[in-house]
Amino acid sequence: MNNDIRWKQRFQNFEKAYEMFQRRIDEYEKNRTLEAYQMALIQAYEIIIELAWKLIKDYLEDGGTKVNTPKHVIRQAFQFEIIAHGEDWMEALALRNLTSHTYNEDVSNKVLNFITEKFYRIVRDLYFDLKQEL
Repeated sequence: MNNDIRWKQRFQNFEKAYEMFQRRIDEYEKNRTLEAYQMALIQAYEIIIELAWKLIKDYLEDGGTKVNTPKHVIRQAFQFEIIAHGEDWMEALALRNLTSHTYNEDVSNKVLNFITEKFYRIVRDLYFDLKQEL
């Protein structure tokens, strides 16, 4: 499969996940105390971060840069100014690993704060920046 097609196809999946993520953010913002909204937002975060780094990987590879691990993808994307706030993206990867391997209320609260205070903005920027490239 042509890499150009691959990143654009991956973007279609990312866009659907981004729209779902946006709905989960909206629900959570209306009632932050409901556990169902908290858990739904964390799960949407896990999905969108996974799709985001894979989308960036495909985009980088379309430009001739070979990358393999999520951290390497984020470093290269930051270096090539595809993304800003590289530290926040690295934190997003680290927090995603925590959420997928254990349940801890303190971790959940930390992740929810990170999502609303930092991650939403950076993933939104990625979405709109790459949408313009289509």
